[in-house]
Amino acid sequence: MRIAVYPKCEKFLTSICEWAKGCLKIIQLQLQSCAKMRTAFAMYFIQALILSAIGDVGFVSCTSDVDDAFNEELMLKPLPSGHVYAHFQFTTLWRTDIETETFQHSRLFPRGLGEIIGRHNVRELHVSLTEGLWRYEKWGYPLQDTGSGAEVYAWFNDDRRIDENWKSLTNALAGLLCASLNFVDVSNSLSPDFTFRPSGAVPRPLNSSCLRYSSLPREIVCTENLTPFKKLLPCDSKKGLATLLNSAYIHNTNYHSIAVDVRPVCTNAACTQTTIELRQTISLVYDTMTTDSQDWSVRKLFGIGLRSACPLATLSHVYVDVTDNETSETYRLVPEPPETLISLRGGQENRIAVYDIKSFSNAGMFNVAAVHSKAKIYGIEIPPVLFANRYVVGYGQERGGLVTKLHNNYWKPLDVVLLENIPWYIPVYTHTIRITCQGKLLKPLIKRYVPGRERERPYYLEMVLRLPPRSVTEFSIELDYLFLKWQEYPPDANHGFYMGPAIITSLLPTARNYTALPQDGSTISSSFNASRDGYLVQLRTEILLVSLPTPDFSMPYNVICLACTAVALAFGPLHNITTKRLVLKPSKKNKLVSYIREKLSKTKVDKIE
Repeated sequence: MRIAVYPKCEKFLTSICEWAKGCLKIIQLQLQSCAKMRTAFAMYFIQALILSAIGDVGFVSCTSDVDDAFNEELMLKPLPSGHVYAHFQFTTLWRTDIETETFQHSRLFPRGLGEIIGRHNVRELHVSLTEGLWRYEKWGYPLQDTGSGAEVYAWFNDDRRIDENWKSLTNALAGLLCASLNFVDVSNSLSPDFTFRPSGAVPRPLNSSCLRYSSLPREIVCTENLTPFKKLLPCDSKKGLATLLNSAYIHNTNYHSIAVDVRPVCTNAACTQTTIELRQTISLVYDTMTTDSQDWSVRKLFGIGLRSACPLATLSHVYVDVTDNETSETYRLVPEPPETLISLRGGQENRIAVYDIKSFSNAGMFNVAAVHSKAKIYGIEIPPVLFANRYVVGYGQERGGLVTKLHNNYWKPLDVVLLENIPWYIPVYTHTIRITCQGKLLKPLIKRYVPGRERERPYYLEMVLRLPPRSVTEFSIELDYLFLKWQEYPPDANHGFYMGPAIITSLLPTARNYTALPQDGSTISSSFNASRDGYLVQLRTEILLVSLPTPDFSMPYNVICLACTAVALAFGPLHNITTKRLVLKPSKKNKLVSYIREKLSKTKVDKIE
């Protein structure tokens, strides 16, 4: 547990420490000038004073200013395609203001994250790490939408030194979450006007100059990101729903996403006081069709049952969406849910089974299972009201095109905001923009365009479109591929370069296939029976892999090998010639003949003498 020193007690404890230091100085003076008896008497007297002062501390009323709460929830939802959607949400609510001094004393709120927010003048923060692609046309809308790879955006209190704070913030988050967010800089950051708006309480209207958004589509999510995520929780991974976060079962899914969101929300209707909301979420999609049985359970999905709730949690619930089981009745839940809620939201009715973990703590290991009585037959999947697809057209490594298709299945027109985040090394031509629907050209209601600059900023294109009812609108634009410097290519240059997803934002008039939390809600339970005039939805398209003109990096290797071989072959003879002396040696072809001649010559010489 975190130890908190509250401001009202801090002054009193400081005065006690100062008084104790004075007592120690008196003891030192007594040791220098007094006899042993006087010293012992002085030490006994001072010790009695210290003990009496410490005893009085228990009677001092130091009231705590920390008013916080922690909730943990898990939503399990069988999807129409045969997958199972699991969404963990850990919410910490702290009734205080976002200021630098606020995060110096905390109880449930993680101090490491609080210091990062306070130091960089952050108003709202949203970070997500995602592996896989959420398929809207088959799975509907998730509780929280995130793009593939790493995505981060933040609202600052003002725009003073905002680029400095943005770079420092992403570096700090990279160390906190063990991610590659340190690669975020001004060359891949945007400030959209319409796509992102503050989701929490703001003291004054903020414009887009206080916003920074960036994405790293190539980021890989692994165990080293999950471990620091769990350490931000009050109970870590030792108690509560966090014990189910087993990395071996989490990363072996079709889709998994980790997100951390911080924002201030209004405490009352007049918004005279704010509360800091920290929302940590994990979204998983399991494929149950690959196993022999269609039955699924908490133990089967996560590899372990649930022992107990987090002791610091005010709310600890597990929800199971059994809406699709009302018509077919192909499975039953074991154990039987103590409570079943009927949620009416935007014309859609859902049935939710509720399990309170605290009531099952005394029963030992808790496990929720769906046991099928007969084989489930999957029929036609009804697509959601709005979804999109994106792909690259063209051939070669010089020119191409980008196409985004927006599907509107509603019987009325829908207004959407389309944000295209295009890297600086893929220049686009705005005069080639074509927006067509059923063979007719459409004009955007509003268009924002900022041309990119090489190695300084990306291409920013944001448009407000009105989609006709029951239609498919196609947006296309032509682009080029730049030839980069050889130091700017990654080690696997021929793999290609990733382009971040496009973001589509709209306000849906109906809540069909919609499960996201309302803007004024903090927990999953706040989304039940939460009908509104409109339902905000954000969609992320696929990330794209493009091939830029790539030099033959094997050529330098071949040249180096050839040059080294030539030098080695030439160096050896030249070195021998210049460093060794050539000496002629008589050849001895026949040793026997030479020996006889030598003996004969010796005998002749002896006779002459």
